[in-house]
Amino acid sequence: MKQEIDPKETNRAYAFEMWMTAPMPMVTLVKTMNINRLVKFARKSGMKLNMLLCWCIGKTASQTKHFFLLPENGKLYKYDQLAINVVVRNKEGGINSCDIPFSDDIRQFNRDYLESTTKVANECKSYFIDGYMIVGTSAMIQTELDCVTNQYTDKFLNPMVMWGKYRKSWFKNTLPISFQFHHVQMDGGDGARFLENLQKTIMSI
Repeated sequence: MKQEIDPKETNRAYAFEMWMTAPMPMVTLVKTMNINRLVKFARKSGMKLNMLLCWCIGKTASQTKHFFLLPENGKLYKYDQLAINVVVRNKEGGINSCDIPFSDDIRQFNRDYLESTTKVANECKSYFIDGYMIVGTSAMIQTELDCVTNQYTDKFLNPMVMWGKYRKSWFKNTLPISFQFHHVQMDGGDGARFLENLQKTIMSI
């Protein structure tokens, strides 16, 4: 569910005043993650690594209060549910968007992920859900990337988590992850803590 709230009644009042009308209010942070546990879990469970990353992002975001606030059209809204958006390569070679409701149950999230992305890929139609706080993701696994910055558009002010191909070594698998967010939603320190907590979620899976 989504409801409009008064920014003055939140701890984002100053940020709303400062950044709501800024021409470029997006902030991008990058952290290189150790994904050894995730890679091993993917091989052992047969689950897709991309799905597991999306679940870890949803799990961490669901425990971070800032993710439930979002500025839109000059107003501030509060949500009580999260969903993860993924970019799907469809059967015609194009791309579509797909929203997947976050579930704390990783098996349920996996089922929803596979069902929704398969349907979108086959039908070549994007799938969106209303009333959810959407956390965007974009995986460009064709090559290793050091950093990704998304386009700024007033059509999508939601937080975005992006990555490329993970890096293999003898002792460690690492993955630089870029996290872009609106400054009204959270400050740089909050974004840094999200990335730190995301690493902890990945290591605890």
